[in-house]
Amino acid sequence: MSTAILLVNLGTPAEPTPQALRAYLKEFLWDRRVVDLPRLPWWLILNGIILNTRPKKSAAKYAKIWTAEGSPLRVHTEKQAKLLRGYLGEHGQRDVAIAWAMRYGAPSVASVLDRLAGEGAQRIIVLPLYPQFSNSTTASSFDAVDAWAKRNPRGPAMIRIGDYHDHPGYIRALAASIQRHWQREGRADRLLMSFHGIPQRAVDRGDPYADQCQRTAALLAAELGLEASAWLLTFQSRFGAAKWLQPYTQPTLEQLGRDGVRSVDVVCPGFAADCLETLEEIDLECRDAFLAAAGKEFNYIPCLNEQDEWIRAMVAILTPHLHQTHRSP
Repeated sequence: MSTAILLVNLGTPAEPTPQALRAYLKEFLWDRRVVDLPRLPWWLILNGIILNTRPKKSAAKYAKIWTAEGSPLRVHTEKQAKLLRGYLGEHGQRDVAIAWAMRYGAPSVASVLDRLAGEGAQRIIVLPLYPQFSNSTTASSFDAVDAWAKRNPRGPAMIRIGDYHDHPGYIRALAASIQRHWQREGRADRLLMSFHGIPQRAVDRGDPYADQCQRTAALLAAELGLEASAWLLTFQSRFGAAKWLQPYTQPTLEQLGRDGVRSVDVVCPGFAADCLETLEEIDLECRDAFLAAAGKEFNYIPCLNEQDEWIRAMVAILTPHLHQTHRSP
């Protein structure tokens, strides 16, 4: 085995308990890419307030979506890796190893890179499973890769894939998923595309995330043949008091309900796998908010997860890099 592929997702607690959430949130929220406040004041806020209040609330949310197999994000990521291995084998790439890691939590990026290097990988293609590039997700994942590479200067060459926000296979996979839903359930009055938000100040400093979300949404709408009035783009998962990308998802859904829009379909193109933000925030909290605002029908369209079109799209995204030999900057 000379080439390995490492899929990286954001992360998940080990179990839906306050203790596990405290450990997870401590690692996640201490990352400068996630919260870029001065370290000393943020340390006091994080350790004095947030880690003493938020773990219990977050654990209750995770408990609502936890499965018999474990965290949905972990389960889907592991299944995606297994299916990818099979699809690459069909394309004659039987000697390529496939692994997955979490930026926060387990298995860590460093531990998986240790294993792949120990197994003889000479090149490792790193694919963060975030379609749109952001410093708080993709760049942070590359930070973990770079830290490992710095400790292992004679290690494998690293090839990094920064995003796939406009890749035709990804867009077609999203469209196919939505069209299947429409064939089964009918089409709602509006299609709402909800992306994870980031602070507005990050965009003001040059983060390309917002532009890439807009590009993804426009390409998806075009692939579906939608008129401008038939769909909306919003941003979810706001944290803290700062201004984040707008419009916000839940207030938009509430306004749609008040305006007499009877039904909505909601899809989350910025997530490669279902997780807390899609299953609890969107399919539970936002559903309740829309119906409470006089909406009549709320349909959540699941993430791509293990859908055939998505695994094939992953193969297409990775294939150009399988024979790339130079070390990425």
